[in-house]
Amino acid sequence: MKMNFKKGFTLIELLVVVAIIGVLASVVLAALNTARSKGSDAAVKSNLVNLRPQAEIYYDTYSCYTGNAGICSVSAPAVVAATDCATAHGVANSIFADSKFYSGVQAAFNAGLNYGACAETVGGTAWATVIQLSNPATGGTAWCVDSTGASKSVSVTATQAGLTAEVTGAKCL
Repeated sequence: MKMNFKKGFTLIELLVVVAIIGVLASVVLAALNTARSKGSDAAVKSNLVNLRPQAEIYYDTYSCYTGNAGICSVSAPAVVAATDCATAHGVANSIFADSKFYSGVQAAFNAGLNYGACAETVGGTAWATVIQLSNPATGGTAWCVDSTGASKSVSVTATQAGLTAEVTGAKCL
């Protein structure tokens, strides 16, 4: 008696293996996207926290957060309105006009959701910056740092107006 065993896999066995691989791949990709988003949030926080020592070096040089020690009086036109940080660069007599300081703000801005606000008081006595975080799980969460030492998560509406309101008065509310 001759036995004829065919070697190989059936079509159903192959389809089951492909389906299992597809499910595992989707789980891994979902976890990867979450990790990437958390990494972006960490980059925003890190860049903003690193602004504070840069600002203090700037303050030691000019005796205020403006680019000219001669205009540190309260009547000096050294205001950067609470506006999009990306457009604050280049405003005369502002800490945001400093290329080193601005590059940190821009790096945080790029890592986040491209919503941000910066504010500086007249005379350069205080500054604040807030950037929307990129993690969708955090919803309307942003990270705010200011010259008083605050470095915190804030709940804001995910709009430019909500971020602008957060840094009114050049401090994190």
